[in-house]
Amino acid sequence: MNLSQSILSEIMQITRDIEGNYPELEKYLDERPLTLPDENDPTFKVDNEALQKYLSSLKSMVRKYKKNRH
Repeated sequence: MNLSQSILSEIMQITRDIEGNYPELEKYLDERPLTLPDENDPTFKVDNEALQKYLSSLKSMVRKYKKNRH
């Protein structure tokens, strides 16, 4: 499994975790793609760095939610 597949797998895993355990956060999933490059940009490229930033933003969202929830 290459790096991008590994990152995508983690993104899918955390997204399922949010959907199953924190459904109140699902509304923010639509906003998260803003952390990825704009597909209308002629230099648009989803690379490992963009995927990693997206994954980090998801993890941060869940971490902050858990911290503020208790």
